[in-house]
Amino acid sequence: MHLDFPRPRALAAALLAVVLLSAPQASAAAEKRPITETDLFDFKWIAGPQISPDGRHVVFVRVTVNEKKDGYDTALWIVGTDGREPARQFTSGPRDGSPRWSPDSTRLAFARAVEKDGKPQPPQIYVISLAGGEAVAVTDLPGGAGGPVWSPDGKTLAFGSGTNEKDLAKKAKEKEKDKAKAKGGEDERESDVRVITEAIYRFDDAGYADPTRPNHIWTVAVPAPGSKAAEPKQITTGEFDEGGPEWSPDGSLLYFISNRVKEPYYASPDSDLYAVPAGGGEIRRVASIDGGIGDFALSPDGRRIAFTGVQNANPARSHNQTDLFVVDAAPGSAAKNLTADYDGDVAEGLAADQHPPRGGNPGAPVWSRDGRTIFMTGGERGRVNLKRFDAATGAVQPLTDGAQEVVSYTATPDGSRLAVVISTALVITDLHALDTATGKMTPLVRPNEELFAKLDLTAPEEITYKSFDGKEIHGFVQKPPGFDAKKKYPLILNIHGGPHAAYGHAFFHEMHWMAAKGYVVLYPNPRGSSTYGQEFGNIIQYEFPGDDAKDLLAGVDELLKKGYIDEKKLGVTGGSGGGILTNWIVTQTDRFAAAAAQRSIADWTSFWYTADFTLFTPFWFRGAPWEDPEDFARRSPITHAAKIKTPLMLIEGEEDYRTPAAAGGEMMFRALKYMKKPVVMVRFPGEGHNLSRTGQPWHRIERLRHIVAWFDKYLQGKEIDTYDVPEVAGG
Repeated sequence: MHLDFPRPRALAAALLAVVLLSAPQASAAAEKRPITETDLFDFKWIAGPQISPDGRHVVFVRVTVNEKKDGYDTALWIVGTDGREPARQFTSGPRDGSPRWSPDSTRLAFARAVEKDGKPQPPQIYVISLAGGEAVAVTDLPGGAGGPVWSPDGKTLAFGSGTNEKDLAKKAKEKEKDKAKAKGGEDERESDVRVITEAIYRFDDAGYADPTRPNHIWTVAVPAPGSKAAEPKQITTGEFDEGGPEWSPDGSLLYFISNRVKEPYYASPDSDLYAVPAGGGEIRRVASIDGGIGDFALSPDGRRIAFTGVQNANPARSHNQTDLFVVDAAPGSAAKNLTADYDGDVAEGLAADQHPPRGGNPGAPVWSRDGRTIFMTGGERGRVNLKRFDAATGAVQPLTDGAQEVVSYTATPDGSRLAVVISTALVITDLHALDTATGKMTPLVRPNEELFAKLDLTAPEEITYKSFDGKEIHGFVQKPPGFDAKKKYPLILNIHGGPHAAYGHAFFHEMHWMAAKGYVVLYPNPRGSSTYGQEFGNIIQYEFPGDDAKDLLAGVDELLKKGYIDEKKLGVTGGSGGGILTNWIVTQTDRFAAAAAQRSIADWTSFWYTADFTLFTPFWFRGAPWEDPEDFARRSPITHAAKIKTPLMLIEGEEDYRTPAAAGGEMMFRALKYMKKPVVMVRFPGEGHNLSRTGQPWHRIERLRHIVAWFDKYLQGKEIDTYDVPEVAGG
């Protein structure tokens, strides 16, 4: 039969109605149904939480699926921190984001992208009163504006924009051009030819870079109600990007992060913290480490700065943990690494497919009122929680604890209260208020509570097992609803990307749905994964893929020992780093009945030449492909393609610049077709590397359907002809 993709959400609703009519006394548990792939349409996400300076409210970006337009809508919602009233919509959307409170908690600045002639325009900064009324635009820059930040006196906003002088001149001439058109004149043609001079020239999900439009810092005076908007002022200039502006407590300076090195890819990563007078002027460097500086926060008195950073190692490593640093704001001060002895991952997130697809996830360091403590997340063994770091000694204590991921958070200026977004294996994104003195968590918004009350969901089982060399591996097993250990189930081994990432206690729609379709899903964290320490993460350097694949196969053996897995019905899949491991595993063993490699790599040499980032530094390879061709070939699945016996599906985003199809799925597909082996390639137009996480909703659903259908065909023996070479009638 041809594989038909019905809408199971509607079917499930109809079946549920029948059950309710025929069994009115049924228990709530009996009414629950398995999760479906199209439940994605009803998911709601909380992103960009911002707690007001007075601690009374939280504004957040509520993200929903726009099924009609096959995209996502974003609007600002607001809720009180006492948890007494439900959240309410505050802006109309559908493309509102980046909210920031005024210092007196009476107004909000945010970014909004309006639509013109059916197309979204670059976002601009708007301001709206907490009392309500219409939002007022305060910028109208051709290159857009984003990331607004209020000055301490509430009179000025700082923000970022890539607008350049050419853009402003073009805007000024628009009226003249319109007049010329009316008289029969022609527009001056603008060339669309790209002249590429830099090794990094395009970015996944962002497209081609434009070096003539670096992101600079601007300011704009906030107009009084009813007054005309002021002209924005450009504060920084030059060829380098500046990002993440923050004001000094007295409003005299603007701090920002920048890498001010031309063609930085020839050296190890390095970005520094700078300051510029709020009215413009000379830029000075405030803090520097041998590595990259990330999020930062000034202490309440403005004398110290806490920041996250990744130090470069000598010799180079492929995995470097993020650390928490403190530095005096005075020029020339040396930064102190507070987490040098903490073997967790500061500011680490988990691999999951239900982080907010839009809206942002803030998580900068937070100072306590007295400046003695810094609050920051730490990742440990598949869990991400908030920690208390002593600002002088680095001593660490838990602030939150549990099988969860703290996805994002912000704090009041005194650090006494936080708005926290949390995910667990059974929760997508719930919003809480946290009292840092007592650790008390107050639930504020549970956006998916009504939907999840209808679903038959179970948390995964945590397992640990010994690999081939005795190293302990930690992982998770998602079992089908109504699991019976006396039965035999088909197994899907699901491998995370990165490779320096980690599965953990976060909601994973993919795992739940595969289980609902009757599969046991094993998703371990093999060597190379983050949240298990520096040594464990870096051990795969120059050997990926390799022993990590053996860790994964040892996990399969561990489940086979338990007796509930059918050894003839094994499937393997993974994306990105998990995609290359999937390709690799099927060249090393034929024990799997089917495989689905997603956004993968087949040939390291091709990847070296075509990825959106460079491998000029010796993090993954010791040199260029022509300098060590044997190493590149040894670790490339395409080298061993003749050994493949497993039917292979290849999932590709047609605009994936991170793992270009030409270096992955296209190569594997052509090689296996040459050898007349079962293979299919499924390509998704317009999608980049984040297809499974932020792609168009229908594409995300179709991706899940194709993967499970492939396993249904080869593991379950279902008659599915979608992946057969078509026979043309009358041909």
